[in-house]
Amino acid sequence: MSPTDTPPIPLSQRAMMARPAPYLDDLNPAQRAAVEVLDGPVLVLAGAGTGKTKALTTRIAHLLAMNKARPNEILAVTFTNKAAREMKNRVGRLTGDVAEGMKWLGTFHSISVKILRRHAELAGLKSNFTILDTDDQIRLLKQLIAAANIDDKRWPARMLAGLIDAWKNRAWTPSKVPSSEASAYDNRGTELYAAYQDRLRSLNAVDFGDLLLHVVTIFQAHPDILAQYQRWFRYILVDEYQDTNVAQYLWLRLLAQGHRNICCVGDDDQSIYGWRGAEVGNILRFEKDFPGAEVIRLEQNYRSTPHILAAASGVIAANSGRLGKELWTEVEEGEKVRLIGHWDGEEEARWIGEEIEALQRGTRGLGPVSADGMAILVRASHQMRAFEDRFLTIGLPYRVIGGPRFYERLEIRDAMAYFRLAVSPADDLAFERVVNTPKRGLGDKAQSEIQRAARASGVNLLEGARDLLAEGGIGGKGAGQLRAFVAGVDRWHEAVQAGADHIRLAETILEESGYTAMWQNDKTPEAPGRLENLKELVKALEQFENLQGFLEHVSLIMENETEESAPKVSIMTLHAAKGLEFPAVFLPGWEEGLFPSQRSMDESGKKGLEEERRLAYVGITRAEEICTISFAANRRVYGQWQSQLPSRFIDELPEAHVEVLTPPGLYGGGFGAAAPAQVEARAVKADVYNSPGWRRMQAQSAARPMAQPREARNQVIDLAAVSRFVTGDRVFHQKFGYGDITGIEGDKLQISFDRAGVKHVVAGFVMPADQAQDVPF
Repeated sequence: MSPTDTPPIPLSQRAMMARPAPYLDDLNPAQRAAVEVLDGPVLVLAGAGTGKTKALTTRIAHLLAMNKARPNEILAVTFTNKAAREMKNRVGRLTGDVAEGMKWLGTFHSISVKILRRHAELAGLKSNFTILDTDDQIRLLKQLIAAANIDDKRWPARMLAGLIDAWKNRAWTPSKVPSSEASAYDNRGTELYAAYQDRLRSLNAVDFGDLLLHVVTIFQAHPDILAQYQRWFRYILVDEYQDTNVAQYLWLRLLAQGHRNICCVGDDDQSIYGWRGAEVGNILRFEKDFPGAEVIRLEQNYRSTPHILAAASGVIAANSGRLGKELWTEVEEGEKVRLIGHWDGEEEARWIGEEIEALQRGTRGLGPVSADGMAILVRASHQMRAFEDRFLTIGLPYRVIGGPRFYERLEIRDAMAYFRLAVSPADDLAFERVVNTPKRGLGDKAQSEIQRAARASGVNLLEGARDLLAEGGIGGKGAGQLRAFVAGVDRWHEAVQAGADHIRLAETILEESGYTAMWQNDKTPEAPGRLENLKELVKALEQFENLQGFLEHVSLIMENETEESAPKVSIMTLHAAKGLEFPAVFLPGWEEGLFPSQRSMDESGKKGLEEERRLAYVGITRAEEICTISFAANRRVYGQWQSQLPSRFIDELPEAHVEVLTPPGLYGGGFGAAAPAQVEARAVKADVYNSPGWRRMQAQSAARPMAQPREARNQVIDLAAVSRFVTGDRVFHQKFGYGDITGIEGDKLQISFDRAGVKHVVAGFVMPADQAQDVPF
């Protein structure tokens, strides 16, 4: 037989191909192609709601039915244990007990554990190695940091853990970390990384990042072992390929070089995890990595209405880094995407609460919608507070998915404990919670002494601490810190008794206690979000006359729990919503700086903006029947009202698929009332929207009509904003704080910030420093 001839198909396979395959009958043509094209590299671009899991699991069943591979010769990987279980269950339903023999179906990490235990000695480990959890990892890093005489307050262990995890996601061992990263962690990062890896080996332990890193390193250093696994895995299938990081990408590429029968299923338009190492470039260059690859697009959507799909397609089309596809559906036209502007964030929360109740009653002409069928998807967790407060006030059951409820978050509980002490210094539970938060050198022994002194005198813990200090029962640094803490509580309580402004007092408490500074100095990824939540907490005080009234409100509403089984509205971030779907979805806060996130754009430029746009696409495509996008003309930021500009993503919505709603009370309108003809699709023009920021937005809109390409719109310069500044001016930015202007180009200011270094910021997002004297930072 000539080398170019196709090898004959074995008789058993021909017999298999001739028999009926009922599991193929309910697939659409694209899904069927994704199932039946079995050999060679295949990329299945599966849009939102197009049945990718069905196609992937049916493909596995088809491989087994066609006798192309035995169960243990198929490698099928995904990201979560839940997804792996679902995949195995579906394959089992299609094939019977055959799925039980698929020992290589699981997550990247679970499969890597199996491989690593077989070859542990090549990584300097024993096969019974331990996998450390995050707490153990942090504890070990703290020991190494202390041994290296590094200030762990300035350079916390969690920051180093995040840095090492990022390096491992990129498959960098200590010796391979590039010189461009050498300055990380006060120029000690790679040194500590190497020490950490040595310590892990001596403990016969690994962390989660090691599971893939060690396997990749073994494969690269031992071609014979790699070849063994390449022979074993005749077919490789990957779910959510757009979410792979560099280490996962290398892991897959190495294994796929054997038979080259790799099928990756994913959606480049839903790659939203760049902040945790995912590389959208992995899916974009699939055809280059695997020449001759077949690309199959799943575009028939089974979830959403045509208007919703058109709106999502209109937004995502502005991204340049995508492979391209067009979602369509056979379902009825349904409701247009609803767009509404509000005066402020509180009005937005009130309106959404009323809409949810109306949808539950079925008074919108759409039929009743259960609370379980509605979701509010926010860009940042601090946005949840306004909705939680509103829903608790009106008794609307809700759940927070992907995290604790606002008032249950660690930083909020800590801050509330400080407020409770200011109102009632005898609150021992509050005292215990914050006496050493932030660290004041008061370890378990010192706190036990405070407890002893209080019991001996029959007083509360604060008085016990006062007595202990008076008798010299505590010394060193801890004594001075405890004395300052006790004096602070006394001072705050006196301010409460004197009727001081409770909002300013709350800010003062958080500042004087060092609690705000603790999170400002914390360099972990969670710290900025915690600071935003603290600012949102202070903002919540505006609705109450004093601290005590606020504390009572929170205590009462947190006790007002409904049964777990009762229907509840879901509140979550856009990131947490991926993979979910709801009949009705609300997307609030579509404003520049909030969504798209200013931080994301500042840190990652165009790449960050395109990921934000993919988040918008994910949010819209979570909706099955009703999708409502809203924004506010004003929000309180750092204690001051600021005018907001509608998100640029609103301009990208196709007008033919959007219905502009008039806020209640405007033009005598209500739900669905048509605004006057002069109202543009991007906002409702009304007297209440006559703020400076709103007028600036309108001027910009006139200069950049929706028909212009995005590149042209980005060239519009806000002359009014930039004309306020000259080089040398002192300014304030809501995220970066105070700084000095060192250069001006167009409407971009080059600013040397006191804490954040040099940044390039649009002029409209900063204010003169003398106007920001009352802004806490």
